[in-house]
Amino acid sequence: MTVDIFKTGTRVDIATVLANKDRRAAFQQQALRVAPDRTLLSIKLNIPGPIKNNEAITFLFEQGIQVLSALLKKENIVVQQLAHWQGVTGNELFLQTPISARTVKRVAASFEDSSPLGRIFDVDVLDGTGHSWSRTELGADVRRCFICNRPAKECARSRRHTVVELQNYISDLYQKTLTTKE
Repeated sequence: MTVDIFKTGTRVDIATVLANKDRRAAFQQQALRVAPDRTLLSIKLNIPGPIKNNEAITFLFEQGIQVLSALLKKENIVVQQLAHWQGVTGNELFLQTPISARTVKRVAASFEDSSPLGRIFDVDVLDGTGHSWSRTELGADVRRCFICNRPAKECARSRRHTVVELQNYISDLYQKTLTTKE
């Protein structure tokens, strides 16, 4: 039986989530102003519902970052950590690198698509102009829903899956990840 990891944590409202989004955008703009010759990675989890962070969610974030870091290292992409936020709206990590945004986005998309943990991550890659690189610019497929494998944006817009279904998927992923770490 899967443990429900969403039973603990601080509930956040949409206003708090939107305020954090504004904070993230301001941080990204400042980082790009300071180092316009660098590529910026902004990494967070896609967590449905009002509980965005707790011990289990932080564990998933940390495990996913290990997988992403190994992929970046394998591709000889050296990164520097700018900030790591841990709050009620979730964990976020900001990295920068001199490697081109195109190259970094290719690795990020591979992580999001091929790693079970990567499926719940959102890795935004911005070049020095502030342009956020998309998968379509690389000729890559759109993100797929981790429940039904349709285009993720379609499912999100139509609310095809309930918050409970999405949370159950993440709780199950937590259980599988925890089991492989033991």
